[in-house]
Amino acid sequence: MHLDVVTLRDFYATPLGQIARRLLARRIRSHWGATPGETIASLGFGTPFLGAYRSEARCLGAFMPSSQGALIWPSAAPALTSLVDEDQLPLRDNSVDRLLVVHCLEVAEQVTPLLRELWRVLKPEGRLLIVVPNRRGLWAHVDTTPFGYGSPYSRPQLESLLAQCLFTPTTFDTALHLPPFDRGIVVRSATAWERVGARVSPGLGGVLLVEARKEMMAPIKGKPARAKALRVLVPIR
Repeated sequence: MHLDVVTLRDFYATPLGQIARRLLARRIRSHWGATPGETIASLGFGTPFLGAYRSEARCLGAFMPSSQGALIWPSAAPALTSLVDEDQLPLRDNSVDRLLVVHCLEVAEQVTPLLRELWRVLKPEGRLLIVVPNRRGLWAHVDTTPFGYGSPYSRPQLESLLAQCLFTPTTFDTALHLPPFDRGIVVRSATAWERVGARVSPGLGGVLLVEARKEMMAPIKGKPARAKALRVLVPIR
């Protein structure tokens, strides 16, 4: 079950939430780089990370599941958010260049239909970026942040799930190596925590980031059948 949108908003207003937002936004930018003239969308609660793309994207939209609720964003411009059913997005086939999924997959009621819908709207050359709680990380085991809810994932679980839904992972990354506690000393030394954690124990970050590409052909399962020799056919006179 999705967290309420107000809970998510309030978390990112805290000192720890602001640190998490900055660290994750930095990782997302490192994966995507500049996106001039592209169509960008998010599913879940992606507004804390989309602000940097407003001035460069050709089209930008933040889709929020109906069970979560939606906020008006941005506050001083035409709204770019929309309330949707997570497996029925109001988008054309092959229409999105970059798709960010955050605070969504781990709490989705039906994961496979959701991923198939993402496959439908993503362009053949598009890039999907998913952010989920890391099963090995501390953040998934503490319910004081939104990353402590839902079903956390491991890297093998994500690889298997994406392959079933016709995606191929291209890169894996981790973030949020600082402890998930809103304490002054943790917040003040967040950059050091992140730098040391990424170097010493990269697999123990609080979240996994996986980027995947869309496959246009389904893999063939099982052993391939042996080709049979054709008989020589003689026409009847």
